[in-house]
Amino acid sequence: MHWELLNIIGTIAFAMSGLIVALEEKYDLMGVYVLGFAAAFGGGAVRNLLLGIPVSALWEQGPLFIIAFIVMTIAFFTPRLWHHYWKKWGFFFDAIGLSAFAIQGALFAVDMGHPTSAVIAAAVLTGTGGGIIRDVLAGRKPLVLRKEIYIVWAVFGGFFIGIGLVNSSWSLILLFISIILLRMLSVNYNWKLPVHISHDKSASL
Repeated sequence: MHWELLNIIGTIAFAMSGLIVALEEKYDLMGVYVLGFAAAFGGGAVRNLLLGIPVSALWEQGPLFIIAFIVMTIAFFTPRLWHHYWKKWGFFFDAIGLSAFAIQGALFAVDMGHPTSAVIAAAVLTGTGGGIIRDVLAGRKPLVLRKEIYIVWAVFGGFFIGIGLVNSSWSLILLFISIILLRMLSVNYNWKLPVHISHDKSASL
Protein backbone atom coordinates (compact mmCIF):
# COMPACT_ATOMS: atom_id res chain seq x y z
CA MET A 1 0.00 0.00 0.00
CA HIS A 2 1.64 3.18 -1.18
CA TRP A 3 2.23 6.07 1.22
CA GLU A 4 0.49 8.48 -1.14
CA LEU A 5 -2.74 6.50 -1.02
CA LEU A 6 -2.63 6.48 2.79
CA ASN A 7 -1.90 10.20 2.77
CA ILE A 8 -4.87 10.97 0.54
CA ILE A 9 -7.27 8.80 2.55
CA GLY A 10 -6.14 10.21 5.89
CA THR A 11 -6.06 13.80 4.66
CA ILE A 12 -9.63 13.72 3.35
CA ALA A 13 -10.96 11.92 6.44
CA PHE A 14 -9.35 14.27 8.97
CA ALA A 15 -10.02 17.41 6.95
CA MET A 16 -13.69 16.48 7.07
CA SER A 17 -13.48 15.81 10.81
CA GLY A 18 -12.01 19.27 11.32
CA LEU A 19 -14.77 20.77 9.21
CA ILE A 20 -17.43 18.99 11.26
CA VAL A 21 -16.03 20.30 14.54
CA ALA A 22 -15.84 23.81 13.07
CA LEU A 23 -19.46 23.67 11.94
CA GLU A 24 -20.58 22.39 15.33
CA GLU A 25 -18.77 25.32 16.96
CA LYS A 26 -20.38 27.68 14.37
CA TYR A 27 -17.03 28.85 12.95
CA ASP A 28 -16.88 30.80 9.72
CA LEU A 29 -15.18 29.59 6.53
CA MET A 30 -11.69 30.56 7.70
CA GLY A 31 -12.28 28.73 10.98
CA VAL A 32 -13.23 25.66 8.96
CA TYR A 33 -9.98 25.84 7.02
CA VAL A 34 -7.90 26.31 10.18
CA LEU A 35 -9.42 23.31 11.98
CA GLY A 36 -9.47 21.19 8.83
CA PHE A 37 -5.83 21.80 7.98
CA ALA A 38 -4.83 21.36 11.63
CA ALA A 39 -6.56 17.98 11.77
CA ALA A 40 -5.23 16.82 8.40
CA PHE A 41 -1.60 17.94 8.77
CA GLY A 42 -1.02 18.45 12.49
CA GLY A 43 -0.12 14.81 13.10
CA GLY A 44 2.47 14.84 10.34
CA ALA A 45 4.05 18.01 11.73
CA VAL A 46 4.35 16.49 15.22
CA ARG A 47 5.75 13.28 13.74
CA ASN A 48 8.39 15.22 11.81
CA LEU A 49 9.49 16.99 14.99
CA LEU A 50 9.76 13.64 16.77
CA LEU A 51 11.81 12.00 14.02
CA GLY A 52 14.07 14.98 13.40
CA ILE A 53 12.60 15.84 10.01
CA PRO A 54 12.27 19.53 9.13
CA VAL A 55 8.67 20.62 9.61
CA SER A 56 9.06 22.51 6.34
CA ALA A 57 8.85 19.13 4.62
CA LEU A 58 5.08 19.44 5.01
CA TRP A 59 5.06 22.22 2.42
CA GLU A 60 6.22 19.69 -0.16
CA GLN A 61 2.77 18.10 0.08
CA GLY A 62 1.15 20.74 -2.10
CA PRO A 63 -1.31 18.37 -3.83
CA LEU A 64 -2.63 17.20 -0.44
CA PHE A 65 -3.25 20.79 0.66
CA ILE A 66 -5.16 21.37 -2.56
CA ILE A 67 -7.21 18.20 -2.05
CA ALA A 68 -8.05 19.18 1.54
CA PHE A 69 -8.94 22.72 0.46
CA ILE A 70 -11.25 21.52 -2.32
CA VAL A 71 -12.96 18.91 -0.12
CA MET A 72 -13.59 21.38 2.71
CA THR A 73 -14.81 24.13 0.38
CA ILE A 74 -17.30 21.86 -1.37
CA ALA A 75 -18.48 20.36 1.92
CA PHE A 76 -18.89 23.79 3.55
CA PHE A 77 -21.21 25.05 0.81
CA THR A 78 -23.20 21.82 0.39
CA PRO A 79 -23.97 20.67 3.96
CA ARG A 80 -27.44 19.38 3.08
CA LEU A 81 -25.95 16.82 0.71
CA TRP A 82 -23.77 15.07 3.28
CA HIS A 83 -24.27 16.30 6.85
CA HIS A 84 -26.98 13.77 7.66
CA TYR A 85 -24.79 10.96 6.41
CA TRP A 86 -21.77 12.25 8.31
CA LYS A 87 -23.66 11.89 11.58
CA LYS A 88 -24.21 8.28 10.63
CA TRP A 89 -20.80 7.57 9.13
CA GLY A 90 -18.56 10.14 10.86
CA PHE A 91 -16.93 7.64 13.21
CA PHE A 92 -16.21 5.40 10.24
CA PHE A 93 -14.36 8.11 8.32
CA ASP A 94 -12.49 9.11 11.46
CA ALA A 95 -11.45 5.45 11.88
CA ILE A 96 -10.20 5.44 8.29
CA GLY A 97 -8.08 8.53 8.98
CA LEU A 98 -6.72 7.06 12.20
CA SER A 99 -5.75 3.81 10.51
CA ALA A 100 -4.25 5.41 7.40
CA PHE A 101 -2.15 7.96 9.27
CA ALA A 102 -1.01 5.56 12.00
CA ILE A 103 0.28 3.10 9.40
CA GLN A 104 1.83 5.86 7.32
CA GLY A 105 3.66 7.26 10.35
CA ALA A 106 4.92 3.82 11.36
CA LEU A 107 6.20 3.09 7.85
CA PHE A 108 7.93 6.46 7.82
CA ALA A 109 9.82 5.64 11.01
CA VAL A 110 10.72 2.13 9.81
CA ASP A 111 12.09 3.55 6.57
CA MET A 112 14.38 5.80 8.60
CA GLY A 113 15.68 2.82 10.57
CA HIS A 114 14.21 3.76 13.94
CA PRO A 115 13.56 1.18 16.70
CA THR A 116 10.13 -0.21 17.53
CA SER A 117 9.53 2.32 20.29
CA ALA A 118 9.98 5.21 17.85
CA VAL A 119 7.82 3.43 15.26
CA ILE A 120 4.98 3.17 17.79
CA ALA A 121 5.40 6.81 18.81
CA ALA A 122 5.36 7.89 15.15
CA ALA A 123 2.20 5.85 14.55
CA VAL A 124 0.46 7.38 17.56
CA LEU A 125 1.46 10.97 16.85
CA THR A 126 0.69 10.79 13.15
CA GLY A 127 -2.61 9.02 13.72
CA THR A 128 -3.86 11.15 16.61
CA GLY A 129 -1.79 14.37 16.64
CA GLY A 130 -4.03 16.21 14.18
CA GLY A 131 -7.14 15.33 16.17
CA ILE A 132 -5.57 16.55 19.39
CA ILE A 133 -4.58 19.88 17.83
CA ARG A 134 -8.05 20.21 16.27
CA ASP A 135 -9.82 19.64 19.59
CA VAL A 136 -7.51 21.99 21.52
CA LEU A 137 -8.07 24.78 18.97
CA ALA A 138 -11.82 24.21 19.26
CA GLY A 139 -11.68 24.34 23.08
CA ARG A 140 -12.68 20.69 23.48
CA LYS A 141 -11.23 17.88 25.54
CA PRO A 142 -9.13 15.82 23.09
CA LEU A 143 -10.92 12.63 22.09
CA VAL A 144 -7.75 10.54 22.40
CA LEU A 145 -7.29 11.47 26.07
CA ARG A 146 -10.72 10.29 27.16
CA LYS A 147 -11.54 6.83 28.40
CA GLU A 148 -12.86 5.89 24.96
CA ILE A 149 -10.52 3.44 23.19
CA TYR A 150 -8.85 5.35 20.35
CA ILE A 151 -5.13 5.77 20.74
CA VAL A 152 -4.68 2.06 21.53
CA TRP A 153 -5.41 1.14 17.93
CA ALA A 154 -2.60 3.39 16.69
CA VAL A 155 -0.26 1.68 19.16
CA PHE A 156 -1.52 -1.66 17.85
CA GLY A 157 -0.59 -0.74 14.28
CA GLY A 158 2.79 0.76 15.15
CA PHE A 159 3.77 -2.27 17.22
CA PHE A 160 3.11 -4.85 14.51
CA ILE A 161 4.89 -2.76 11.90
CA GLY A 162 7.77 -2.01 14.26
CA ILE A 163 8.49 -5.68 15.03
CA GLY A 164 8.43 -6.53 11.34
CA LEU A 165 5.32 -8.71 11.43
CA VAL A 166 3.60 -6.46 8.91
CA ASN A 167 5.91 -5.80 5.98
CA SER A 168 4.08 -6.71 2.77
CA SER A 169 1.33 -5.02 0.78
CA TRP A 170 -1.28 -7.62 1.74
CA SER A 171 -0.38 -7.54 5.42
CA LEU A 172 -0.56 -3.73 5.41
CA ILE A 173 -4.00 -3.85 3.83
CA LEU A 174 -5.09 -6.38 6.46
CA LEU A 175 -3.71 -4.17 9.24
CA PHE A 176 -5.43 -1.13 7.74
CA ILE A 177 -8.79 -2.90 7.73
CA SER A 178 -8.20 -4.39 11.20
CA ILE A 179 -7.60 -1.00 12.83
CA ILE A 180 -10.77 0.37 11.25
CA LEU A 181 -12.81 -2.63 12.41
CA LEU A 182 -11.41 -2.50 15.94
CA ARG A 183 -12.10 1.21 16.19
CA MET A 184 -15.67 0.75 14.97
CA LEU A 185 -16.24 -2.17 17.35
CA SER A 186 -15.02 -0.07 20.26
CA VAL A 187 -17.52 2.64 19.26
CA ASN A 188 -20.46 0.31 18.67
CA TYR A 189 -19.95 -1.72 21.85
CA ASN A 190 -18.78 1.22 23.97
CA TRP A 191 -15.45 -0.33 24.91
CA LYS A 192 -13.62 1.87 27.39
CA LEU A 193 -10.29 1.96 29.17
CA PRO A 194 -10.15 1.95 32.98
CA VAL A 195 -10.55 5.33 34.64
CA HIS A 196 -9.35 6.16 38.14
CA ILE A 197 -12.24 7.22 40.38
CA SER A 198 -11.29 9.28 43.40
CA HIS A 199 -12.94 8.33 46.68
CA ASP A 200 -11.62 11.37 48.52
CA LYS A 201 -14.67 12.80 50.29
CA SER A 202 -13.00 16.18 50.68
CA ALA A 203 -13.00 16.56 46.89
CA SER A 204 -16.78 16.85 46.88
CA LEU A 205 -16.91 19.50 49.60
